[in-house]
Amino acid sequence: MYTPTHFEESRLPELHELMRRYPFASVIVQASGHLDANHVPLVLDPGHGPLGRLRGHIARANSMWRDIADGAEVLVLFHGPSSYISPSLYPSKQEHGKVVPTWNYGVVHARGKIAWVHDPQWLRLLVENLTDQHEAEQAVPWRVSDAPNEYVKKMLAGIVGLEISIEKLRGQMKLSQNKSEADRAGVRCGLSQRADAGSLEIARLMSQADVLATQGKR
Repeated sequence: MYTPTHFEESRLPELHELMRRYPFASVIVQASGHLDANHVPLVLDPGHGPLGRLRGHIARANSMWRDIADGAEVLVLFHGPSSYISPSLYPSKQEHGKVVPTWNYGVVHARGKIAWVHDPQWLRLLVENLTDQHEAEQAVPWRVSDAPNEYVKKMLAGIVGLEISIEKLRGQMKLSQNKSEADRAGVRCGLSQRADAGSLEIARLMSQADVLATQGKR
């Protein structure tokens, strides 16, 4: 991943936070001489090893678990928030006009070795963890135990678990760090007035980054 110094994010807590907030990831593999991608929600276990471990599952009908052997290297992409940045948001547009469109975004690349898991108890615990994590904000959270036990067993028989021990993490948070204070303020203001979640989250992250930068100068 091309990562200009301005935008590089190497702090492990920040990388893990993006991975937790945006767990629906793309798993890229090399299979039968070609690249393949699968898109799955993953659970981060930050306490395993120096960088953490990822857990998830795919459908048993998906040939990925037969095409990729245990121990194969995979690349996992976590897509954080993103937002289009119009040149009109920069005050400097009125001064000299030397501005162009861009995107602000956050992304994390995780590399590691994959292992396949078929144990029913492991799979049930994984599904319960995934469910509890994503049902937490529901008014009445659904639990795996709400479904008939035999039905759950049947569903679990149709999936294969995966674990990825993370060996490398690279992150990029492009938040207009290469722009002037006035232009960053213009972007924050413009994004905060939009309705989409991506723009609002980028505006929040920009404000957070500017506060940290100000504190660092003291």
